[in-house]
Amino acid sequence: MATDTLKSTSSADSATGGLRRLLLDNGALTALIVLVIAMSALSGDFLTTDNLLNVGVQAAVTAILAFGVTFVIVSAGIDLSVGSVAALSATVLAWSATSHGVPVLIAVLLAVVTGIAAGLVNGFLIAYGKLPPFIATLAMLSVARGLSLVISEGSPIAFPDSVSHLGDTLGGWLPVPVLVMVVTGLLAAFVLARTYIGRSMYAIGGNEEAARLSGLRVKKQKLAIYAMSGVFAAVAGVVLAARLSSAQPQAADGYELDAIAAVVIGGASLAGGTGKASGTLIGALILAVLRNGLNLLNVSAFWQQVVIGVVIALAVLLDTLRRKAGATPVAGASQGGKGRQAATYGLAAVVTVAIVGATSFLHNGSSSTANPKVGLSLSTLNNPFFVQIRSGAQAEAEKLGVDLTVTDAQNDASQQANQLQNFTSSSLGAIIVNPVDSDAASNSVKAADKAKIPVIAVDRGVNKASVDALVASDNVAGGELAAKSIGEKLGGKGKIVILQGQAGTSAARERAEGFAQGLKAYPGIQVVAQQPADFDRTKGLDVMSNLLQAHPDVQGVIAANDEMALGAIKALGSKAGTSVSVVGFDGTPDGLNAVKDGTLYASVAQQPSQLGKIAVDNALKALEGKKVEETIKVPVKVVTKENVAGFTG
Repeated sequence: MATDTLKSTSSADSATGGLRRLLLDNGALTALIVLVIAMSALSGDFLTTDNLLNVGVQAAVTAILAFGVTFVIVSAGIDLSVGSVAALSATVLAWSATSHGVPVLIAVLLAVVTGIAAGLVNGFLIAYGKLPPFIATLAMLSVARGLSLVISEGSPIAFPDSVSHLGDTLGGWLPVPVLVMVVTGLLAAFVLARTYIGRSMYAIGGNEEAARLSGLRVKKQKLAIYAMSGVFAAVAGVVLAARLSSAQPQAADGYELDAIAAVVIGGASLAGGTGKASGTLIGALILAVLRNGLNLLNVSAFWQQVVIGVVIALAVLLDTLRRKAGATPVAGASQGGKGRQAATYGLAAVVTVAIVGATSFLHNGSSSTANPKVGLSLSTLNNPFFVQIRSGAQAEAEKLGVDLTVTDAQNDASQQANQLQNFTSSSLGAIIVNPVDSDAASNSVKAADKAKIPVIAVDRGVNKASVDALVASDNVAGGELAAKSIGEKLGGKGKIVILQGQAGTSAARERAEGFAQGLKAYPGIQVVAQQPADFDRTKGLDVMSNLLQAHPDVQGVIAANDEMALGAIKALGSKAGTSVSVVGFDGTPDGLNAVKDGTLYASVAQQPSQLGKIAVDNALKALEGKKVEETIKVPVKVVTKENVAGFTG
């Protein structure tokens, strides 16, 4: 009897230890399963075919980039340039095919060659120039992004229709980006597991000196490794641009960090020697599931960044525990190990489906809220103007009994496309979009139109797509008013500088166009310098400080928003409001206070709170089937010290 009890206890301990080892050996997979189950339980909109396909599409670009980064990290390197190389490759394709009539096939080859060239430069600087990978690829990050802006002149370039199909679906349901992700993933897995260069990556990452002494040509292998990373970056850039129907010079900004995070979450070590393509795919899916689920749960855009950072840290901590526990390494595996790995993935899929199927009953039969649901996707919340739009929208939504979900695209057209996809596949009744770029939002708006969801554009229109209404001020007309204000203040003559907005954004282009048109009426006004300061106060301060060194006698400043104008005022010091007149744009609270103080001569105010309020009003009308006007113009107003007291915004 005692023997039976001992055997039973040993068997239980063995089973518990086996389960623990299984979870530790597959930390990223465990995290993904837990996330899928949690999101399915928390949101009835998560577990739908459309939304799961959305997750795949949203993971695609990060995963493709990350497959290339996996090669680099396995060999104990790092590549910070992949996001910029992706943008440059897509820009080269669009520029050559659209602006110069190069056949599309050759243009695609040029894009791939661009990625290879960037990778070879990285590899050469690291292998032969002895630069640390961090420094070499950081330099390429800046060079590639700069070349993308130079080639495109800071504006998006329309993508050829034949290549734009990469952003479509096959058979009306299978997204092409998902298919490309699967193909590139299989290719990455084959390279790592079945090729000489794949084995070389593990050898170099494990011990570079030992690899060299064993006869491996380490320098040439590094050239090939970074070139392959460049190829995958080029493919990712083409897929991303196809989704957005345009090559954006600022596309994939910061994606290198997501790619590195996906690789590390997937079990690779930054010290090199371990990593696999399947783990990288799981890491990319974890990031996509997180962002998708948090959007559906209406989690604040600011808290989303906190949650994602915590999950990344926990995933890596779990991997550290796995290694300390002596779990199976994530490098090459024996045939038996691969069989067990396949069995593990199969078991995980069965368990996930079973539990998710059970949790879906939590949402069956549950009555939806009586309040209408509206989604608002803002281009950024890192700017007081758009914060005021949100405030006006939220106040009106609360007044009308509307459940308003607000997301922050962080000036990333791709991220906004993901958010609009999530809105479309969930139970929202209407969508309000403040586009990062008017061209890039078109495909997402078309998808919403196809789903019979009303779309209201606010502040900026959407090109090549139909919206129910556009609620906006006229940026061009506002730019002309700013030019007129500075022209009249200076008496029609003098030297001025212009601080431009973020290159590639429609607001920056339109306001710059308005400045140029308005200044035509004042031939005595000389524009001595025009520089972008990215709508940012700190950059406005730095750029203005630099310009004052070359042009100390400047008499006026036009800034494309109040934040840059306030930075310029700080740089000007006592000159602001006395010998130098500054005109801003937007009518933000800080800008209006500066007008009251006399340091800011004027601000072209757009009444952002009214924009948000009117957008919600019209979204509710469209949702209820009522007629709305196609264009609702909110008048801009030049606010000076004389009329600022009566301005409410």
